[in-house]
Amino acid sequence: MFRRDYLKKPDWLRIKIPSGDGYKSIYKILEDHNLSTVCKEARCPNIGECWAKKSAAIMILGKVCTRACRFCAVATGNPRGVVDRDEPGHVAEVVRALALRYVVITSVDRDDLVDYGSRHYAQTIDRINQSNPSTNVEALIPDFRADAGCLLWIIDARPYVIGHNLETVARLTPYVRDRRCGYAVSLDVLRKCKELNPKSITKSGLMVGLGEQEQEILTALHDLKHAGVDIVTIGQYLQPTRKHVPVQRYYTPDEFARLRKAGQTIGIRYVVSGPLVRSSYHAAEIFDQSPQSRS
Repeated sequence: MFRRDYLKKPDWLRIKIPSGDGYKSIYKILEDHNLSTVCKEARCPNIGECWAKKSAAIMILGKVCTRACRFCAVATGNPRGVVDRDEPGHVAEVVRALALRYVVITSVDRDDLVDYGSRHYAQTIDRINQSNPSTNVEALIPDFRADAGCLLWIIDARPYVIGHNLETVARLTPYVRDRRCGYAVSLDVLRKCKELNPKSITKSGLMVGLGEQEQEILTALHDLKHAGVDIVTIGQYLQPTRKHVPVQRYYTPDEFARLRKAGQTIGIRYVVSGPLVRSSYHAAEIFDQSPQSRS
């Protein structure tokens, strides 16, 4: 299915080593409050740039995911129902300490919990909204098995944006994502979020370079449009370790520009596409260019 020889990264994917006072500052604040970030746990290539700007995607509900997607570097296992009940308050304190006007809250999958962690997620958003009313919250959620009740917990907490990543095209989903994930399930999550609250700003992300064909990407963009998604990010897949799915090819900046144009032509309101783009990368900048406001 996948090629096993390792491709050399092109020049446009060179990444600066994390450094600087801003990076050190956010590392210390997060460490002091015993919080994790997807930036670190998933080995995001933009960690140096984002942390230097005091921007981060805070990962809640622990560091251990119950799913084992073949592209992701987050640890997998069974958290055995353990949840830090003080975490929502700690997250709100960090948002205040960093004076963030926009924050992305994401999480591991928690299939070991009855509500998949949705109430804890909602409590975290509530605490941020209460203590930081000027901060816009983006909730980058797992699929919660597309349970409408779980999604309502998130919607009722009133995040500014609700995001859920489709990740890849339909054909590759069974090979790249955990068997409990699903292409149709992810689209159902996004569709239900929009149906449950038509005023919600919804967002999704795609990785490319896993062996997909151009027409498959276009089909995925059409599917996201039909699910009512407002914002789509498209970025290059980068293999975290040799144990993960290998990169099949690297897209050029020109190819990413064409994908951005294709998404806009399909009718998606905002498409951000580039080699190092990730779902939470430059999220505030996308917000700045969005004409909508929190409803």
